[in-house]
Amino acid sequence: MRLTKHEHAALVVSEAGHSLVIDPGSFTSPLDDLDGLVGIVITHEHADHWTPEHLTRLQKAHPGVPVYGPEGVREAAAGFDVSVVNPGDTLDLGPFHLEFFGGKHEVIHSSIPVVDNVGVLVNESLYYPGDSYAVPKHKKVALLAAPVGAPWLKIGDAIDYVLDVKPERVFATHDMTLSVAGKQMGDARLTWAVEQHGGSFVDLKPGDSTEI
Repeated sequence: MRLTKHEHAALVVSEAGHSLVIDPGSFTSPLDDLDGLVGIVITHEHADHWTPEHLTRLQKAHPGVPVYGPEGVREAAAGFDVSVVNPGDTLDLGPFHLEFFGGKHEVIHSSIPVVDNVGVLVNESLYYPGDSYAVPKHKKVALLAAPVGAPWLKIGDAIDYVLDVKPERVFATHDMTLSVAGKQMGDARLTWAVEQHGGSFVDLKPGDSTEI
């Protein structure tokens, strides 16, 4: 299985001539040349994780491709057919087995509503929590997509999150709000955290891929 990082929080997973898209949002360039797209997963409703333009473009290029997300996404994307997934649900899309965790977005501020959010584990190996620190309990994570920059994120919490999950490898995502210096500092903190349990940091820039 192959993971390709795109801008901000967007990921493309590829396996056996099929692909899965996760969180194509407002900071993400158009996702073209995808082989056998079998599904789109949106972890939550915020615009940096999905846009109508991305969904329209992907569904035009791949007619009938299904979209999955929590109830908040179904309501926000009312013009699209979104199948609701909840924590504890499992789903098989082509060569991909998905498990969902969490349930709620991390708190940004008391004045801002907390929205639905699901983390997704792909093929028992790749885990992306969306905008949350939801831990996939009793799961060994081979590669963790760890948010590193957000209005709700403090770097100490991001460090603790990696320490809690104990992945074999980690890379930084949710990073378009950071300066170059800020991204480098965040990467260094995640590197320290993953190494505490013998893991390693993978430096992925938009367009870079790694095998899982």
